[in-house]
Amino acid sequence: MRDKLLFFEREDFYELKEIKGAEGYEILSITDFIKENDLAHVLDYNSTIIDLTTLATYTQIQYATEEILRLFDDSTIFISDKKHKEVFKYELRYCFLEFSDIDVPGSKEHLEDDSNLKKSSSTKKRHRKIIDLSEEELGDFFVKLRESLYGHEKFKDEFYELVKTFRIFNKIKEHKILSLFLLGESGVGKTEVARTIYRCLGGQKKIAQVNFGNYSSEFSLSSLIGSSRGYIGSEDSEIFIRVRDTDIGIILIDEFEKSNASLFNYFLDVLESGKIISSLAEEIDLNGFIIVFTSNISKQDFPLKISPELRSRFDYKGQFTLLYDEDKEKYVEFRVNSIVRKVNKEYETQLPENLLEYFLQKIDVSKFTNMRDLNKKIKRTFVDYIADLQITTTEYEDITSQSKVSIGRKILNAFKL
Repeated sequence: MRDKLLFFEREDFYELKEIKGAEGYEILSITDFIKENDLAHVLDYNSTIIDLTTLATYTQIQYATEEILRLFDDSTIFISDKKHKEVFKYELRYCFLEFSDIDVPGSKEHLEDDSNLKKSSSTKKRHRKIIDLSEEELGDFFVKLRESLYGHEKFKDEFYELVKTFRIFNKIKEHKILSLFLLGESGVGKTEVARTIYRCLGGQKKIAQVNFGNYSSEFSLSSLIGSSRGYIGSEDSEIFIRVRDTDIGIILIDEFEKSNASLFNYFLDVLESGKIISSLAEEIDLNGFIIVFTSNISKQDFPLKISPELRSRFDYKGQFTLLYDEDKEKYVEFRVNSIVRKVNKEYETQLPENLLEYFLQKIDVSKFTNMRDLNKKIKRTFVDYIADLQITTTEYEDITSQSKVSIGRKILNAFKL
């Protein structure tokens, strides 16, 4: 009889997998060994954890488990989804001496020593959400948002009111997700809204973004939320990976209009339930999240493409238009200063921080109707500026080569230009 079967909360599985992977462990499904028994004979028991979850689907659980456990060393660590705890406690009562829970696991000792299994929920990995902010933090957030998001003043005013209302009704459990649907031509700043909110909330990783331009086939729903695979821990779906890997409670769904009816219905359920659910019935609670949907369709086509049921679920529906020249100039200033700071830090140079006049002389912002094209022009102009520096007399001592070189040449060398 084995010592112990450990149970994990389904929502914690991927955190467990990530933590144990960093420690050199691999979590494998028992399914692999049922299909090929010989794999157990070459298993490294010091770096492997076996997930028994799939055995819950068997009609003769006790018999199947007793047979398969004979293949493994006594030191093997076994885990399972807590959903099946009561079934396994009865069916596997002759296979294991103990049945214990795992709560945010750490080292191997945490897995083996029941006294160390449980940790404070405050140590659990979670997303920072707009509902978590204090009033002072919320004020700082909106100051940053107004400074960082250029133009779209009407949206910023309306978003401020939306958030205040959302926080109140979320607290009394009447509003789980704040949903925004942004319309407008490509390059007018729709996706930048989501990215700016992410940064202003202190995001350090990547925003959870899914582009629906890649989900137009009949199998798009399976691609997004996964297809039945028989056991937990197999290859996962995109939206679950994106949400688990981000640190902020915001999701960006780009080019939403390119999807199909099955995905529209799925997100109708998401906005109603406040959860994303995989084909394996795994859930991620999105309570307090913001979901930003973007679309290139026109305001006139919006009711033709999106069903009335789904339209009614969006908390905000707004059309974005091209920025005014004044806002585009502010954007140029922001991008130039950002690039200069990053280059100075990365390549230890002394570029001046205020180059706005030079860039505005080179760039006629009135000619740009797409912010992506404007950003490309800023980058090209920056490269031209660096090339000009190469032929100037500005020199400094390069410690690595012990010779005098121009600032421009050092950066060009770094960029390999």
